[in-house]
Amino acid sequence: MSTYPVDIKTTNLTATGDIFDGPCRVLGVFYNGSAGAGTIEIKDNTTTLCTINTGTGTQYMQFPGTGIRCQTSGKATLTTVDKVTFFYG
Repeated sequence: MSTYPVDIKTTNLTATGDIFDGPCRVLGVFYNGSAGAGTIEIKDNTTTLCTINTGTGTQYMQFPGTGIRCQTSGKATLTTVDKVTFFYG
């Protein structure tokens, strides 16, 4: 049972794009990488808040506390990553 104080939503990206067009907290990611090493950059509009190095295969990562806070809008830049599901609230 989750203790996060709001409903958790998801966004699936296969290329660079918006996680959510507004303030949000990114709580976790699930990615699929098939072409080797890559990166997932989580941004607050244009400011990079977190860079995740990825590898081949799938991986789920949950962020501690109340996640990564995007004050204006949550965005992601994907490099050599096939698909990413972002969990946010």
